Amino acid sequence: MTRDVSCVAVADLIEPIAAGELTPDATVAAHLSTCASCRAALERARDLDRLLRERTVPAPPPQFTSRTIQLIQRAGWRREQIVDWVFNSSLIAAGLLLAMGLWIALQHTGLSSFGRDAFDIFTSDMAALAQRVTPSLPLYAGATGLIVVALGLWWWASSDAAL
Repeated sequence: MTRDVSCVAVADLIEPIAAGELTPDATVAAHLSTCASCRAALERARDLDRLLRERTVPAPPPQFTSRTIQLIQRAGWRREQIVDWVFNSSLIAAGLLLAMGLWIALQHTGLSSFGRDAFDIFTSDMAALAQRVTPSLPLYAGATGLIVVALGLWWWASSDAAL
């Protein structure tokens, strides 16, 4: 049983057939032998493929690859900076809007006096916490320094490996 092949189905096969990458099966070959427009499209594709194969390829300028890679990396880095700036700006704006909304709500509801009392309690608790934490600050500073150095070395190694 043979099935008919439409011009739409053969159109996707014309380029690979013209390039010699695909051998048409019996149904496609039968369609090409009976359909003048598909046969003409195949001949045009073969002519184009032949012209492209005969054309000499110009040599790239010196350091073309390294310059192109540098341009791509710079463009990617710039794009990342823009995304980071937009994200950080959005977070700051959202935080400011939230703080302003809370301040307005406290002013309109009369809870601002409650807010002052809460602030006094908070500051006294923070002072007590600061007194307890003060002896451990050199330890925390040293640990933070180690983490910063480790992250810096990791960043340096990964950026060096990317080049």
